Amino acid sequence: MAATATKTIDFAAERALAKDFLANFAGPRGEPKYLNILQDVANRKIRAVQIELDDLFHYKDADDEFLQRVTENTKRYIGIFADAIDELMPESTEAYAVDEDRDILMTQRVDEGADGGADGTDPLQRMPPEIRRFFEVYIKAFSKVTPLTIRQVKASNIGQLVKISGIVTRCSDVKPLMQVAVYTCEECGFEIYQEVTARVFMPLFECPSQRCKLNKAKGNLILQLRASKFLKFQEVKLQELAEHVPKGHIPRSLTVHLRGELTRKVAPGDVVEMSGIFLPMPYYGFRAMRAGLVADTYLEAMSITHFKKKYEEYELKGDEQEQIDRLAEDGDIYNKLARSLAPEIFGHEDVKKALLLLLVGAPHRKLTDGMKIRGDLHICLMGDPGVAKSQLLKHIINVAPRGVYTTGRGSSGVGLTAAVQKDPVTNEFVLEGGALVLADMGICAIDEFDKMEESDRTAIHEVMEQQTVSIAKAGITTSLNARTAVLAAANPAWGRYDMRRTPAENINLPPALLSRFDLLWLILDRADMETDLEMARHVVHVHQNLESPALGAYISAARRVVPSVPRELEEYIATAYSSIRQEEAKSNAPHSYTTIRTLLSILRISIALARLRFSETVAQSDVDEALRLMQMSKYSLYSDDRQRSGLDAISDIYSILRDEAARTNSMDVRYAHALNLISRKGYSEAQLKECLEEYASLNVWQIHPNTFDIHFIDA
Repeated sequence: MAATATKTIDFAAERALAKDFLANFAGPRGEPKYLNILQDVANRKIRAVQIELDDLFHYKDADDEFLQRVTENTKRYIGIFADAIDELMPESTEAYAVDEDRDILMTQRVDEGADGGADGTDPLQRMPPEIRRFFEVYIKAFSKVTPLTIRQVKASNIGQLVKISGIVTRCSDVKPLMQVAVYTCEECGFEIYQEVTARVFMPLFECPSQRCKLNKAKGNLILQLRASKFLKFQEVKLQELAEHVPKGHIPRSLTVHLRGELTRKVAPGDVVEMSGIFLPMPYYGFRAMRAGLVADTYLEAMSITHFKKKYEEYELKGDEQEQIDRLAEDGDIYNKLARSLAPEIFGHEDVKKALLLLLVGAPHRKLTDGMKIRGDLHICLMGDPGVAKSQLLKHIINVAPRGVYTTGRGSSGVGLTAAVQKDPVTNEFVLEGGALVLADMGICAIDEFDKMEESDRTAIHEVMEQQTVSIAKAGITTSLNARTAVLAAANPAWGRYDMRRTPAENINLPPALLSRFDLLWLILDRADMETDLEMARHVVHVHQNLESPALGAYISAARRVVPSVPRELEEYIATAYSSIRQEEAKSNAPHSYTTIRTLLSILRISIALARLRFSETVAQSDVDEALRLMQMSKYSLYSDDRQRSGLDAISDIYSILRDEAARTNSMDVRYAHALNLISRKGYSEAQLKECLEEYASLNVWQIHPNTFDIHFIDA
């Protein structure tokens, strides 16, 4: 008997301990943490009261056994904490918006003394505490505990608080779930209450009150929907992350029930960490006969943590604000942030600058007549195999808070936009968003863009300019938001860039699509001894110390700035645009499509650059850098071996020697070293001698008569 007595839990004592904890636990600054939360609840500012196990662990009167009981019997302890909150709930100190239906009904019930009928003995007539409460209680798991994978949650975890990580694959609509059903008897007029604890319940039909029993009258009960209490309810499917799936297996999924304030917190595609109570869900009706003793399981969510926060939701921690202010004052922040993107990838400085601006973006504009102008930048990287296009794409998706990665061959038109599917629960046709819809307010990276079917590629046209996906299928006609920046990577038409063909033949993308990209980069893999040596060294010693810790924080702060273009720059931008059009007309280049979209691209890139400086207005230097980036992306289309950097051989050799002198901070360059430098670039000794004679005659340098060593006259 003694052994049995020790196992008996005194729930009154547990409630007293819970009440003591809520009343006395102090926050980091010594303030009463939970009493402040309860005051906000009383003032109707918030509805959720989250009890953190970390706080219980640090509370002096809560022992390990109490913590264990809370973790292993969480459902029961939610009720205990709710009862303790009922006793501690303070009076409201501020005026709040009245919920007319609920407050009038509650006042009426209290006035009538709904405390169990005439003799106070009928439990069904006693008002349940749930109907009085205007708050919800959640218990949050330890923050330091490593989350389990869906595979690791076993039958031994039933009823316990567990922490699981995964990716959300589908979300149902938010629907009302009955918590307390209220009936009125036609005979005696009493209110009868029925607490609902499961997804389904059997309604009452006959009045169970003492008066109806004494009168032997089977009073007919009418369900009062207005007087009943409903809770927001949403069902979510959580799937294992790819890295947690063993070899040769397919990912498992788990049903998660979200109630109250936790609804609408997740969307398909979100990677989340959820803590909740692992519970069985028995089958009902014919399914129960078929299933026998087998029950389905689900997770009743208690807390949700996103692995990646949206830029708008990013909260600066500790000294991050100081770091950002310090970085913003740094004149070289644009170059530093660009270098911190994918530091393990060598070179591609201008490409990284363009990708940084893609992350920052420009604000969306809505004109007075309702017309919208997109602020997202679209970039296409086209180049030879092995120039790290896919790595850059993957890195950007990892950095961006909301990013979807897909490949051209593995994507169909409906997979990118939206598919009509049958809902397994309701059997109705529903829209399932594709990659571009899932990447709304984020970045969609499409690899192997050139391998896509032409019919599938046309699905992207509307998204890239109107930023919506229009659907007219299976009786569903609607438009879905797809405010996404498209980052595409493609190979040239013949796998590698063919120098003997024109750029238009190599690119092989339709003009309608090319004009929608703000920047089109061509990255060629050329044999250059010096660059190849540097790259090989870089690959061997991957630079890990270039990672910028405040990149996410910096971008989130920069995206809050909405710069404007000053009037004095309007003429400058217009002149620059018209000169680009004139140059194109003269050069007659078939690959380049300069349209009014190009002008909008210049504006978008300039505004993104101004955002990086935390400036409210666009400066001329921003426009110049935007034009330079656009020119560099175009120059790369022409940069073959003969036209490298647009210089002739003599000028290029001079540039190489001048850069070497500047690098070594010396006025002298030895002839043997100069010959070595220019031969790496593919030039001959005869061309070097011609260059030496030409620039010596211009008094740029002096040549030693015997050794031919070079001495610069002017620093």
